[in-house]
Amino acid sequence: MANLGELYPRIRQSFWYDNIRRDLLTSGALARMVANDGLHGLTSNPTIFEKAVLHGDAYDGDIARLLPDHSTEDTALELMIADIRAAADVLRPVFDESDGVDGFASLEMSPALAYDQKGAVTMAHRISRALDRPNVMIKIAGTREGVVAAQECLAAGLNVNITLLFSIADYEAVALAYLEALESRTGDLSRGSASVASFFISRIDTRIDRALPPDSPFRGKVAIANAKLAYAQFQSIFSGPRWEALAARGARVQRPLWASTGAKDPSFSRTKYFDALIAPNTVITMPDELIAAIRATPDDPFTSRIEESLTAAREILGRTENLDGILAQLQEEGLAAFTTSWDNLLAAIEAKRPVALTA
Repeated sequence: MANLGELYPRIRQSFWYDNIRRDLLTSGALARMVANDGLHGLTSNPTIFEKAVLHGDAYDGDIARLLPDHSTEDTALELMIADIRAAADVLRPVFDESDGVDGFASLEMSPALAYDQKGAVTMAHRISRALDRPNVMIKIAGTREGVVAAQECLAAGLNVNITLLFSIADYEAVALAYLEALESRTGDLSRGSASVASFFISRIDTRIDRALPPDSPFRGKVAIANAKLAYAQFQSIFSGPRWEALAARGARVQRPLWASTGAKDPSFSRTKYFDALIAPNTVITMPDELIAAIRATPDDPFTSRIEESLTAAREILGRTENLDGILAQLQEEGLAAFTTSWDNLLAAIEAKRPVALTA
């Protein structure tokens, strides 16, 4: 069976878990993934935390303790901070052994800040101080305002995961903002300002394939083509004199992070996107279903083909009607979905207020 622990040593691709729940921390399950599967990091988002808080009663004690003296939103934030801090502690050996390259846990702030540059910067600093760990990343949405906020936070030395990226143009803007943030810093760049650029995958095919006939040769191909060309852009940006000057001061590349990697079309192989996106100097996030599918693969699945067929990838994107509009809409829909999850999370916490006040 495939051993995920071989992915980084052989390919230099880091496996990050796309999930968090209190019981994963208290049961030792997350620590076992680090030991047995080569887990290098963890990401979270409002939808993940909504499911976590609604899953059983693991958070009820903290909610009862916090709600009498905190707003509902601050209570939610405290719950998330506690879990991400604990996850960062589990991942700290990875951070130390990799000299700060890996071992990060990411926390996403309220989606209401996605278009609020000043508010996002203020909240990122607040969360970073509260987490008080060197191996945490603050997730900032890759909107126009979010990219500016991310650059400001990176320039201040915060670790940032810029998320909800769908288009190559948006990815390029994020990568260039990272370079400008590093250039604004003085001295050694080997600590602080760690960053990944989270590029979403399967949601693209889910949307585009709806409009294609069943026998279309482009079904299930646009997302991978998009990622291949984003990776080519990554290689171009993080090479040459400009990058070399920063690397000489200790800077590390801002790795692309492949997100939304589970195949949602049941006719696709469950490892479709993982197989296509194996690539050096990248991160791949995986939900439980994808992890199980890779573990069950009987042969060696770790071969990088991301640099193959770039001409075909360009043709696929060039022949996809209204691609830019679709990708922009997907970012908006992603934020809307996270907003719904955030609102549901707050409602679930608020529903416990009467109990908390009488506890």
